[in-house]
Amino acid sequence: MSELVPGGNVPLPGGALAVRVPGPFDVCALVTDDSGRVRGDGDFVFYNQPTAPGARLHGDTLTLDPAGLRSGATRVTVVVSAAEPGIPLARLPSPVLHVTDPRGRPLARFVPPPARQETVLLLAEVYRRGPAWKLRALGQGYADGLAGLARDFGVDVVEDDPPAPAPAGVSAPPSAHAPGPDPDGFLGLVNPARAAAGSPPVRIDARLATAARGHAAAMAAAGRLGGEGADGVSVHQRVTAAGYAYLRVGEHLVSGPRTPAELVAYCLRTEQARRTLHDPAFTHAGLGQGTDPRTGETYWTALWASPLTPDTLARTEAEVVELTNRERARAGLPPLAADPLLATAARGHCADMVARGYYSHTSPEGGQPWDRAAAAGSTRRTIGENIACGQRSPAEVVEGWMNSPGHRANILKPAFTHLGVGFAGGGPAGTYWTQLFGA
Repeated sequence: MSELVPGGNVPLPGGALAVRVPGPFDVCALVTDDSGRVRGDGDFVFYNQPTAPGARLHGDTLTLDPAGLRSGATRVTVVVSAAEPGIPLARLPSPVLHVTDPRGRPLARFVPPPARQETVLLLAEVYRRGPAWKLRALGQGYADGLAGLARDFGVDVVEDDPPAPAPAGVSAPPSAHAPGPDPDGFLGLVNPARAAAGSPPVRIDARLATAARGHAAAMAAAGRLGGEGADGVSVHQRVTAAGYAYLRVGEHLVSGPRTPAELVAYCLRTEQARRTLHDPAFTHAGLGQGTDPRTGETYWTALWASPLTPDTLARTEAEVVELTNRERARAGLPPLAADPLLATAARGHCADMVARGYYSHTSPEGGQPWDRAAAAGSTRRTIGENIACGQRSPAEVVEGWMNSPGHRANILKPAFTHLGVGFAGGGPAGTYWTQLFGA
């Protein structure tokens, strides 16, 4: 597998390939000829128009078959933007490009340089050279969003209220946190209970409801409760697959109650379940139920979450740095300086572990912490890494590291001078954390 830098390229094998960018991003593609201009709106592949000849977008993955592209097409440019319109990419984890061949074998990986005020990023392009096709890493951003993209590629745009205008003939995406319907009257049951505990109300999020229904159905199919369904997918993976990027998530997995009212009553009788229902940090909820056709047993999934926003991500990472430096201060050591390049690599590793469902310092292709740091542009000569999964707060994860001799040694290593922190929600474990140390 090739670790690409901006401008770097790699030849591609024949057949289709998959281009994936996990995380809180929208992925789209522009099909052009050698002029770099689209022929029409049909050359723009995005969430609301997910197919074109030779290209298909599904979630965070773009499948390309260069031989199947429209006549005259010689280039496909892969573009990413924040899933929530108008958010600068600098306030999100760094997008990480993964390219695999028809058999799923890794071909290339690319972590672009840290973004600044750009809201749209040209991440890579698949292009023809003679009879062969190649992949080139780009990393070019547009601070003026889709308007700048349109100017260079010839896509018509219309101005609208959202910060990022949409192409002509395309509906602007709904707000990432638009409330969903509540056909079960769930909010009327839980919000009075939250108010009595001094917590703000939650609202239904359609993505959480989708994930909850999917998990309840999977438990019913298996005939048992569990964080992982008979299909091998965890409840956290269902949440992120539905498009909800979270900072915190809680769940009630219950069987037996026949109605939402009985479910809520059950949760309020149990201390741990009641604590989740009352948690003031949660702002969104979703409810799903499924019935085991063999026994008639009803299975419920109630999901509670607070969204991952640029501000909450920055605060979470800063809190990990602060808590780490408190531990160093207790040991008489100087603080570590926050390093944005190390943070880019740390965020990318968290996103990669979530996307591919592994937990290791070594990526499936054999990449090591120092490889990821170098790919992010860091020139620090000494690199160390702590990872963790499952912890639900900065305090919990730092405490866990300090209780582990090897992780504690990294935190208290006198030679280290800089630190980057990454966090991502999802995957089998629910949360993934990375500290990348440098000197």
